[in-house]
Amino acid sequence: MTATSAASGTAPQAKASGCPVHHGFEPFEQKNPFPAYAELRREEPVMFDERVGYWVVTRYDDVKAVFDDWETFSSENAQAAVRERGAEAKRIMEEGGFTAYSGLSARRPPEHTRIRKVAQKAFTPRRFKALEPSIREHVACRLEAMKARPEATGDFFMDLAYDVPTITILNLIGADTSQVDLFKQWSDSRAAMTWGDLSDDEQIPHAHNLVDYWQECLRLVADAHEHERDTLVGDMLREQAAGVEISDHEVASVVYSLLFAGHETTTTLISNAMRVLLAHPDQWRRLVEDPTLIGAAIDEVLRYSGSIVAWRRKALKDAEIGGVAIPAGAELLLVMGSANRDEDRFADGEAFDIGRENARDHLSFGFGIHYCLGNMLAKLQAKVALEEIARIMPEVRLQEGADIGFRENLSFRVPLEVPVTWKEAV
Repeated sequence: MTATSAASGTAPQAKASGCPVHHGFEPFEQKNPFPAYAELRREEPVMFDERVGYWVVTRYDDVKAVFDDWETFSSENAQAAVRERGAEAKRIMEEGGFTAYSGLSARRPPEHTRIRKVAQKAFTPRRFKALEPSIREHVACRLEAMKARPEATGDFFMDLAYDVPTITILNLIGADTSQVDLFKQWSDSRAAMTWGDLSDDEQIPHAHNLVDYWQECLRLVADAHEHERDTLVGDMLREQAAGVEISDHEVASVVYSLLFAGHETTTTLISNAMRVLLAHPDQWRRLVEDPTLIGAAIDEVLRYSGSIVAWRRKALKDAEIGGVAIPAGAELLLVMGSANRDEDRFADGEAFDIGRENARDHLSFGFGIHYCLGNMLAKLQAKVALEEIARIMPEVRLQEGADIGFRENLSFRVPLEVPVTWKEAV
C-alpha cells in the first residue's frame, strides 16, 4: 500500500524504514492504551497495522466521518472473527448448526433498515420505564448485601454490575433469569471468538459454547411462537404475523446480539463509572452532593473510558481518510477510545471532568445509521446504579493499592474487578 501519512505528508515510517512503527499501540492490550492513542493522533492518525491487517484510525473527525459514510465504509466486518477460526472450531460450529449472523451492527441497508425498524418498535421507552423500579430494587438489594459484610470490602464488578444488566435483558427477551452465569459464559465466548486473539486449541471450548448459545436463541423464538408473552421477541413476532418482513432467523439473530450487547457493555459501563469516579475522589464527592450531575457524569465516563474502544469497517471503494489513501477492500479499525480524547474536539481531553459541557459528543455508541439501539437502556441502568450507590454507600472508595487489570480484546475494554471498601479511613 502507498498511503501517505496525514501527520507529515510523507510515507508512513514503517514504509520508509522497512521496520514497522506502531507508536506503542498494541491491538489487544487494554490496560492503558491511552498514551499510545495520543501518540497515534499526533504522529500517524491513520496507520496500517500489519499485525492485524487493519488501518487504525484515531482522530475524532476521521472516526465520525467513517461511521457516517456507510455507503463507502461498510459495517459487514463488524462481527467477523479477528483471528481465523481453526479447523476443529469450524467443524464443531458447522456440525452444531451454528448459523448466527449479526442482529444489526454488521448489516447494511436496505436489510439493516428493515430489521432495525422492527427491533426499534420493540425497544421502546415504555419498556424501559416499566423496568426501572425492578432495576432499582435489584441494585439496592445488592448494595445492602454488600454493606452488611463485616469486612466492609467488595467488588463492584462481580457484586453489582455482573448480574443487574444481565437480568434486565433476560427479562426483556423472556429468557431464564436464573441462568445469569450461563449467559455470561456464552457472552464471554462470543467476545473471545470474535474480538480475541485465540489459538486454534483455545477456540475449541468457546466453539461449543457458541453452538449452545445459538441453539438457545432459536429455542427462544420457537417458544415465543407457542406462548404469547409481552417480550421483545414476542413484539417482533407480532410484527411478523402482521405482515412485516422479518424471518425467524433474523429475529433469532437480533436475540443473539441482544443477549451479548444488551448486558456486557452495560456491565462494563457501570464498572468503569465507579472505577473512574472513585479514582477521582473530588468528582465522586461532587456527584454525591449533587446527584443531578449523574446524567452528565455517565456521558463523561463514556467519553473518558468507554466500554467499546474500537470498532471495524471495510472500504467498499478507493477512499481517503485524513489525507491517507485507503484502497478498496481495506479493513479499518476505528478507535473511539482515542477519538473521545482528541483535544481538537475535547479541551483537555485526557482529563476526567463530570462538568464537561460537550461530553455527549462522544462516539462510544457509534454514529450514523448504526448508532447503538440500546443506548437509553444502558444509560438508565448506569444512572440507577450511581444514584443508589451515592445514596447507600456514599463513603465508598477504591481499595488502597488496587491495580486493576483488563481483559485482552481488540474492541472491549473490560476491567477484571473494581475492588472497593467502605471502612472508615484510618
